[in-house]
Amino acid sequence: MASHPTYEAHGQPYVDENTSMTAEKQDSKGAKDVFGEDGIHQIQYKTLSWQAVSLLMIAEIVSNGILSLPSALAVVGIVPAVILIVFLGIFGLYTAKLLIDFKLNHPNVHTMGDAGYIMFGPVAREVLAFGTVSFAVFGSGSGLLSSQQALSTLSNQGMCSMYLVIITGTVAFLISLPRTLDRLAWMGVLSAAVIAVAGFVAMIGAGVNPVPGRSLTVAASSNFFDAFLAVTNPVFAYAGHFMFFILISEMRKPEDAIKAAWCLQGFATVFYVVFSVVMYVYIGNTVQSPVLFSLPPVWAKAAFAIALPNFLFSSGLYTHTATKLVFVRIFRHSEHVHSHTLLGWTVWTLLCFAGSAMAAILAIAVPIFSYLIGIAAALFAAWYTYGLAGFFWLHDAYHLEGGMDGLKRRPIGTTLAVLTIISGTFICVAGTYVSIKLIAEAYANGQVGRPFVC
Repeated sequence: MASHPTYEAHGQPYVDENTSMTAEKQDSKGAKDVFGEDGIHQIQYKTLSWQAVSLLMIAEIVSNGILSLPSALAVVGIVPAVILIVFLGIFGLYTAKLLIDFKLNHPNVHTMGDAGYIMFGPVAREVLAFGTVSFAVFGSGSGLLSSQQALSTLSNQGMCSMYLVIITGTVAFLISLPRTLDRLAWMGVLSAAVIAVAGFVAMIGAGVNPVPGRSLTVAASSNFFDAFLAVTNPVFAYAGHFMFFILISEMRKPEDAIKAAWCLQGFATVFYVVFSVVMYVYIGNTVQSPVLFSLPPVWAKAAFAIALPNFLFSSGLYTHTATKLVFVRIFRHSEHVHSHTLLGWTVWTLLCFAGSAMAAILAIAVPIFSYLIGIAAALFAAWYTYGLAGFFWLHDAYHLEGGMDGLKRRPIGTTLAVLTIISGTFICVAGTYVSIKLIAEAYANGQVGRPFVC
């Protein structure tokens, strides 16, 4: 029998065969789960239900979507924007399905870095792991900025914004501290509820205070820069897939993850469309981003006050995600992961603090931080939410279904996977170009402030 190349994937032998791949299928299915437990460990990870996962995901991504989406309608028009939001919601569900299937085929995968190692080797593991941590820290910083904007609005700009970021960063740090996601699940329920209520309050505020003489655009022609800048808002409104592997790893029944994906994408898509259309119809082409600044002061304060817990929780959840990736990478399958050891808790706490501190420093010290979030989303979220899913499908179809013959037997799936990779590439390149050009224009127009100022 011909020999096949193998390499070690976190202590699990991975077989790279090009034909029937029966041996690999058995190994992949039998690979040790990252949190494989026998019920005797002090810290139990696999406790999440699919309902809890869906609420955690809704709490994480929806606030970013509703704050920025209405402005996209003003640039490209209401009809193209709604079509795009719906399409991207369906596309996001499709890529989530591919990601979940890959996780079920490879239970030892905990992060995008682990997936990259299986597909492309150690370099991809480091790149994708770095990207996950970076995007999570930037996401945490974005949550801190939203929290600072909320508190500044509520206080009538009565306190230095730098101090507000430090205060909100401290709260986010405390939120990130629990070791398991089930300890955050109840906050996820609250967070998802308040962002939905805040959205409805904002729609009511816009409805009872319509902008006089407002103008609406059904479909608008625009140059590539302005159009794609607007398109990035709905593209990245669904940018939560990078957390899926980590969340599924803590589910009691990972096979139920697709239910969470349906719930997330269904709720987000419907809510995005309704919220964006209502806000745009009553405010018109003068709508701002974040959209809550377009409301009368009283309504803006009410919506910000209700949404504030979501902003804080989202920031803490991002920090928890980055911390868990690094922590598991350091102590994988050791007692420090599953037991209350002094070393384990010390490292965990320091990592949570480092993540929160970096997010706060970025938000305070980098005047172009809001623009850098766009670059991070283009470089990483474009792949995590869209492009990589195509590689997941092609890899498993090739290695688990009989090599090239397996791909040829499934032409539709193969074609869709390739198109998904192309889409991710386009979003990455175009999004990065638009974000860099936006930074250049901001500097040219004197719109960039100074660091460490109120």
